[in-house]
Parts: sequence; C-alpha cells; structure tokens
Amino acid sequence: MFFILSKVLLVFILPLTWVFALMLYALITKKQRLRKRLLIIATALLYFFSNRFTINAFANLWDVPPYQPGGVKYSCVILLGGFITRDNDGNAYFNWAADRYTKATGLLANHTAQHLLFTGGNSDIYPDGFAEADIVKAELKKKNFPDSLILLDRSARNTLENAQYSKKLLNDAHLKAPYLLVTSAFHMRRAQLIYKRAGVDIVPYPANNLFNARHIYLADFLPASDAVGKWNLYIKEIIGYLTVYFS
Repeated sequence: MFFILSKVLLVFILPLTWVFALMLYALITKKQRLRKRLLIIATALLYFFSNRFTINAFANLWDVPPYQPGGVKYSCVILLGGFITRDNDGNAYFNWAADRYTKATGLLANHTAQHLLFTGGNSDIYPDGFAEADIVKAELKKKNFPDSLILLDRSARNTLENAQYSKKLLNDAHLKAPYLLVTSAFHMRRAQLIYKRAGVDIVPYPANNLFNARHIYLADFLPASDAVGKWNLYIKEIIGYLTVYFS
C-alpha cells in the first residue's frame, strides 16, 4: 500500500504541478491583486526550475563526489537497478542511467570487487512478469562473468527493499563488509542513508553524474526542458531522504 501511495503522491511534489496549480487558481480567482501575485509566483517558479544554472548549482551541492578505491579490494559491489527500460513492445534496453552498470561491471572486471550483487525487480504499480534482474543476468553472461561471482535479487521495488534484500544475500553468501555501492550520484545520498539504517556497511561509488562542471554560459539561464526533468529527480530524492532521515 505504501509503495503505491508513494507513486501517486510523487505527482504532487513536482515543480510543474505547483506551477499548474498556481496558474489554475489565478484563472478562477476573482481577486485581481491575488491573481497578479499568483501569476508572478508561477512565472518565477517556472523560470527557476527550467534553467540549467540552478539545477547545476544544486546538483554540485547534493551529489556525492566520485570515489577512487586505489588499490583497496572489496568482497562485493552492490549495483542498484533503474537503468533498464522497456519500450511499447516490451523490449528491454539500457537507459540514460546505464553508467551504473558500466561502473559496477568495470569494478568486477578489474578485480576491485570479487562479487557483484544486483538488486532490482519491477517498480511498476501494476507489475507483470518482467524483472530487471533477469535482463542484467543475461547481460552479465554475455560478458562471461561466472555465475559464482554474481548475486541477484529480482524482488526489490524501491531503495528500501534494495537494502533489505541486499543484506540477506550478503549474509547468506558470508561476504565480508564493507561493500562498494553503485548508483547514480543524485541518488547516492539517499541510498547511502537507507543502507546505513539497514545495517549494511557500504562505501559509495557514484555513477551517472548529472552535474555539468563546465563553464557557465548565457544559455544556462534560458528555459530548458531537461532542467525541469532533472529537478523532478532531485526533488524526489530530497523528499525521500527527509522521509528516511526523520523516520
């Protein structure tokens, strides 16, 4: 029930939802002064959330910085799902977060990690038989990684369940902590807190960094649809982090 409720409530915390609500109220209110104020606020919010400068500045503060393990070896790297998408025909493919997979398999290939644990099932509200873990398993076989090095969880629907099922698999396999944790940089802060609360000792290894560290250009201050999309991700992370922190 909580899983479904969280999916539904997510719509109401997105920036464009706020803007739409303010503009709608401005249209129906009979108070001229209030209408003007609402339109000003809506326009200001739309501009704030639609330019790359603000999202890059926030991402620079929020994202967990890159980690280089050097010569340190780990018993396992934990890879969180979320980088496999299906098209309308049901065909699976790597999406924009595929750097998670690239980073984790690289750690296994260069022997920084001795095992790889993938955790991810189906996060749809109305799930069918699809599980992201099945796709990852097939891809790992193509890379010729032995089954003995791979641990798979195909049941987790969110980060809380990722941590719970990871802990069980790691304990059952008697793998020694700490473990490397690979997920997107924007998601790492919340994932790190959740794994800590679950009692899993991890070292963050962020991937898929959305922060653009280049020079600032005039175009960064102009409206851009990708900036809104990134803010959607970060607002979800902020709410999720605070929910876990105060629970």
